[in-house]
Amino acid sequence: MLKDKNILIGVSGGIAIYKVLDLISKLKKLDANVDVIMTDSAREFITPLTFQTMAQSKVHFDMFGLVNEMDVEHISLAKKADVVLIAPATGNTIGKIANGIADNLLTTVLMATTAKMLFAPAMNTYMYCNPMVQENMDKLKKLGHEFISPGSGRLACGDVGTGKMADVEDIIYHLNKHFVKKDLRGKKVVITAGPTMEPIDPVRYITNHSSGKMGYSLANQCILRGAQVVLISGPSSLQVPRGVEFVPVRTTNDMLNAVEEYFDDCDVLIKSAAPSDFRPEISSDVKIKKDKDNDALTINFVKNPDIAAYFGRKKKDQIMVGFAAETNNLMEYAKKKLIEKNFDFIVANDVTKEGAGFNTDTNIVTIIDSNENSVEYPIMSKEEVADLILDKIVLNLDKS
Repeated sequence: MLKDKNILIGVSGGIAIYKVLDLISKLKKLDANVDVIMTDSAREFITPLTFQTMAQSKVHFDMFGLVNEMDVEHISLAKKADVVLIAPATGNTIGKIANGIADNLLTTVLMATTAKMLFAPAMNTYMYCNPMVQENMDKLKKLGHEFISPGSGRLACGDVGTGKMADVEDIIYHLNKHFVKKDLRGKKVVITAGPTMEPIDPVRYITNHSSGKMGYSLANQCILRGAQVVLISGPSSLQVPRGVEFVPVRTTNDMLNAVEEYFDDCDVLIKSAAPSDFRPEISSDVKIKKDKDNDALTINFVKNPDIAAYFGRKKKDQIMVGFAAETNNLMEYAKKKLIEKNFDFIVANDVTKEGAGFNTDTNIVTIIDSNENSVEYPIMSKEEVADLILDKIVLNLDKS
C-alpha cells in the first residue's frame, strides 16, 4: 500500500525522536520513498547521519544551504511529497505551522506543500492539554490535517498522562489509511472469522485449524476503505484490527446469534469463519475421566445450524460472500456451496496446497461468481486477497 509512495517526515526536537528511526526502517521495508527534514532542535538529539542511513536518502536541515542544480530545496520537497508526517510533533512546531510561521526549513516546506499533513504529537501532558496547544491543533484539523492521538502513561519527564508519541504500528496504519480509496464509506460490513469451539466437557472441546487471519485481514482492509465493520470472531490469538466493533464468540450457535443481531441492517456479510459443522450431543458438566476397563470413548455428534444457509435464505439486498476450504474436488464442492447458500460469490481454496489455507500469511484462491464464472489467482498475501474480495464487493454494490 505504501510502495513507491513519497513520504516526507518532519522531525522536531523531542525525546520520542528515537521511535522515528524504527518507523523509517519499517517504511523502507514497505518500499516507501522517505525524505527527512530535521529541525535544529531535532539535531540536538540524533545526528542527521543516523537518519540518512535509515532513510537511504539525503537528510535536509539547512535553510540556507547551497542550491543543488538550481533545485530550490523547500519547493522541490514540498511538491514531491504525497503526504507529510510530522513526528515527533512538538507543541512549538505545531504552533508555528498553525500560525503560518516559516522560520526553518521544515516550516517553510510545509508552507509550500499542498499535501495532507499527519501529526504525531509528543510532549509533556500539561503542554499537550494546554488550551493554546489544543487551539492550534483544532486550527490545523479544520484545514483538513490529521492528528494521530498520543498514548498515555509515564512520560520521559516523570509525569503520568497523555503525551507519548503513538506507536510506530499506529502511525503506519494512519499512513496506509490515507492512501486507500474510501470506496466502502457509508457501508456496514459484518465479517465472521476464526474457528468455533464445541465443548465436550469443561476442559475439552472440538475445533479446527482456522486462525482467523483471512477474516481479520478483511476487517482491517474494510476499515481502511471507510466501512463500518463488525467483526464476529471465534477464539483467536490475533490482534483485533483498529476501528472494528468486535464481537467474540465461542460456539457455532453463539456465532449464529451474533450474526442475527447485526444482519438486518448490514450491507455486506462475509462468511470467512470456519464454524464447526457438528457438536457433541451431550456436553458433560464435569471432566470425563479415563476408564481403566475401557480403551475407547464414544461421543455422539449432532449437526450444528448452517449459518451460511440460514442467512442465504434470509437475505434481501445484502451482498453475501462465502468461503470454501477444501482438500479435494475444489471447484465441484465450491460451486455446490455457492448455489446452496445463495452467495453472491464464493472464495475457494485448496488447503492442501503450500502457502494456502489455515495458519498462513498467504493464500491461493479461486473466486467464483453467481453465474459460476471463475478466476484463479496466484499465491498472494491475505491482505492482497482481502482487497481482491473487497474490489468485487464494491462492483456488486454498484450494481445493486
